[in-house]
Amino acid sequence: MMRQFAKGMPALTIGLALCVGLGLTGITGTAHATGGTVLPLPDYADMVVDNAHKRLFVSGGPSSNAVVVTDFSGHVKKKLDGQYGATGMVLSADGGTLYVALAAGDAISAIDTEKLTETARYSTGARTCPAHLARTGSAVWFGYSCDEFWNGKIGRLDTAASPPAMTHDEQQGVRYQAAPYLVSAGGESGPVVAGSLALSLSSLNVYSVDGADLKKQTSGEVVGSNLSEIDLAPGGADLYSASGSRDHVEAFASANLAGRGSYNTGAFPNAVAAAPDGAHLATGRRTSLKDDIRVYKVTGSTPVKSFDLASDTPLAARGLAWSRACDNLFVITQKANGTQPTLRVVYRPTGW
Repeated sequence: MMRQFAKGMPALTIGLALCVGLGLTGITGTAHATGGTVLPLPDYADMVVDNAHKRLFVSGGPSSNAVVVTDFSGHVKKKLDGQYGATGMVLSADGGTLYVALAAGDAISAIDTEKLTETARYSTGARTCPAHLARTGSAVWFGYSCDEFWNGKIGRLDTAASPPAMTHDEQQGVRYQAAPYLVSAGGESGPVVAGSLALSLSSLNVYSVDGADLKKQTSGEVVGSNLSEIDLAPGGADLYSASGSRDHVEAFASANLAGRGSYNTGAFPNAVAAAPDGAHLATGRRTSLKDDIRVYKVTGSTPVKSFDLASDTPLAARGLAWSRACDNLFVITQKANGTQPTLRVVYRPTGW
């Protein structure tokens, strides 16, 4: 997914202007983070930023049956139960609906982001285990598989159809070891980028959207091994990858996977989040040594800000997300897989 601030932003142009106007004034300041809120979840899977309501949605993965809602200060406001195996999430184009992949429920649920209630649930079929979501226009794409034996596929939920329509096996003949991780910039025509997480050699496939179908544009084994996250710049022209085998986050042109630079992270990067201003990039690694989180200008080679995490609370995989105005960087830390995650908020992450 393009990091979730961009999914479903009804005022994308205004949001970008605000972020640029504030983030690039040259004003400096000391960034600081909250002490953190332990979330009532058994694990961590995904985080969505709802800028319109100044809320965060956090899911706990296949072993969890809930989505937690917090405000921008990290205070828990509600726990949405009955979300069986809530894993990947994405906002609708107007931001009014949160779609949740229910990996243990063989369905995608729809949550009203104002009322915080479920309004619909769409079956993806028995033993499909949808895990990761991305959106282009009114289409919600889902990566699904119940095993890791090269049965991973991509499906499509057409939310504009009446009733919403479901199709499967949209991956254009590509084989994925498990449910593929998906990311999109939200536009009608894509791109949609898919990759397999945590393989000894990971590959990316970039698709455009041709009517109701995906059309493969390019692919390549460019990200090394142990892929943890992919993100797209606003508009989708560039993509960023965080892979555990590297000591840096890499940038590629989504059109042909040509190199577009790299950003030093230190060993074992596991998170990357493109800012909505298109000018900044947050990177993170799971080591808890020094400078665990680094914020770069996309044209720069040294961080504009760096943050340390405590040695017993490393960054969770895919645990970074921005607010639309770039004034908050949301951080999920986790002692180990299968333990309760902690939400921290870094204020003024770009230094203004």
